[in-house]
Amino acid sequence: MLSKRVIPCLDVRNGRLTKGVKFAGNVDIGDPVASARQYYEQGADEIVFYDITASAEARGIFLDVVERVAAEIFIPFSVGGGIASVADMRAVLLAGAEKVSINSAAVKTPELISEGAAAFGSQAIVVGMDVLAVPVDEGIPSGYEIVIHGGRKRTGLDAIQWARRCQELGAGELCVNSIDADGTKDGYELRLTRSIVEAVSIPVIASGGAGSPKHMYEAVSEAGGRASAALIASIVHYGEYSIRQCKEVMAAHGAPVRLAW
Repeated sequence: MLSKRVIPCLDVRNGRLTKGVKFAGNVDIGDPVASARQYYEQGADEIVFYDITASAEARGIFLDVVERVAAEIFIPFSVGGGIASVADMRAVLLAGAEKVSINSAAVKTPELISEGAAAFGSQAIVVGMDVLAVPVDEGIPSGYEIVIHGGRKRTGLDAIQWARRCQELGAGELCVNSIDADGTKDGYELRLTRSIVEAVSIPVIASGGAGSPKHMYEAVSEAGGRASAALIASIVHYGEYSIRQCKEVMAAHGAPVRLAW
């Protein structure tokens, strides 16, 4: 069985690490480069870096921060935010990332997924999905709607249907973030995660809501979300748990994780 990955997420605004709740109330919590190095040393399987206001501000990503993070870690590194073209993807990959994550731009220009996959391989293309639970009478069959621009704009897209289309277009991985759970530390939105996992055959990362290592186990367990990886932020950013502690608890519950480093 493939190991389940633990992936710290660095939300970056104006070059600084930040965190909020349900995409609001963000506060400055430190240096993303130092945090990336710390998580790498603790045994993170990957690092995800999001420039969270790049798309909304219609600007490019902070490549200097990407380069500084890439110089400090030696594990897969995914970067998202403000990537709107194959040229943007190339710049991010040349800055040291192994993967690019596209979200708003993929919704606006779906062919960007296939163009990126053709240029760099599907393994380098992650589609981020920010998902809002909505009443089914609003015309979204699954009850989950894709939103873009950091949760600021609803799209009318059904999350399950969009996940299938992303796979068809060549995405190598999906990162599914529940806006309703984001930053709450009440646990992942397991129904959403599992629904996406069951709709596609590519890896799915669960995101939004981790408050404990047990929540992380639930996200990847067969009885829970069945995700390939658990994305975390608050619980490690605020020092509540180390990556090692998270993995030890997950392993104790039976999740296959990489403990030796």
